[in-house]
Amino acid sequence: MKNQPKSAYVHIPFCTQICYYCDFAKVFIKNQPVDAYVATLLGEFELAEISELETLYIGGGTPTALSAAQLDRLLAGLTQNLALEKLQEFTVEANPGDLTDEKIAVLKKNHVNRVSLGVQTFNDKLLKKIGRSHTSQDVFDTITKLRAAGFDNITIDLIYALPSQTLADVKRDIEILLQLDLPHVALYSLILENHTIFMNKMRRGKLDLPDEEADFEMYNAIIDCLEKAGYAHYEISNFGKEGYESKHNLMYWQNAEYYGFGAGASGYVNGVRYKNHGPIHHYLETIDKKVTQEKLSQKEQMEEELFLGLRKKSGVNTQAFTEKFGQDFDKIYGQTVSTLIDKKLLERSHDSIFMTRQGLMLGNDVFEAFLLD
Repeated sequence: MKNQPKSAYVHIPFCTQICYYCDFAKVFIKNQPVDAYVATLLGEFELAEISELETLYIGGGTPTALSAAQLDRLLAGLTQNLALEKLQEFTVEANPGDLTDEKIAVLKKNHVNRVSLGVQTFNDKLLKKIGRSHTSQDVFDTITKLRAAGFDNITIDLIYALPSQTLADVKRDIEILLQLDLPHVALYSLILENHTIFMNKMRRGKLDLPDEEADFEMYNAIIDCLEKAGYAHYEISNFGKEGYESKHNLMYWQNAEYYGFGAGASGYVNGVRYKNHGPIHHYLETIDKKVTQEKLSQKEQMEEELFLGLRKKSGVNTQAFTEKFGQDFDKIYGQTVSTLIDKKLLERSHDSIFMTRQGLMLGNDVFEAFLLD
């Protein structure tokens, strides 16, 4: 039997508010069958007969939108048959303001050792503008409570290039982050997705977004500030102090296989990428939770290895690539690499290729260059 994945992602699709930029599989929690969902999800997890994981990640939606009792049932059910000494990183996403003392105690009791807070910005006016219900004070209070409960591995998400946001606003967010002395942060440029409030506003010409030049300027300022403060820029959007890089996310970028559980979750097992039913009632009612399954060809596997690997600052090891796929990397991609090096988007050192700072900003152009006809 093939090696089983050592990572799992679990999706909780409920939210206490719907943000204006979000297109993830989620619903407003009121009047939803939350207990039935937790029971079904635990049933799906049990069927996989997992006894050992190195990383477990619960995302959403908002996992902490569940009540303390529901959260306890979920976390206890997921970990009851796991070899806990092997579980290196157990992350739960949380909203500042959602995390009561009772819920923090539930996280602690159930072996969670990493908490990811959806902060987005510390600017209260901007938070309102993007549809968030928390305030910057909620963030500070939540971090204080988590630290008091013994959590030191706390990461936050920030978004830049928000409507009407300036470079000074972004620098202020970074300043506050540095004052909080958190070990990890993920920073994403705002992306407009279909079927979101922001996309509808933009189509009506009612969204004042920074232009591409301002976006690049913000990204450059973020990298400079965080690297100067001792954070390793180990992936396009992720910065961590030594030892605090996200093990779960690194697993994705190393193109490893993983389980996906819950409505709308994706997984990658035995060379097959799959996606579960997204609408909650479909997920609850079907015996087979998977709505799509796709066996990847070697060409697709090679392309994914490059797209995902190049997201990392360390890039892709060409020797390891050749060994993994039994294909000479330089024979297939040598010309592409040379062209990208000439354009100053890629660098090569010994057996590794990795993106320059310019390349990181124009990542999609780099990825597209590696698509084989």
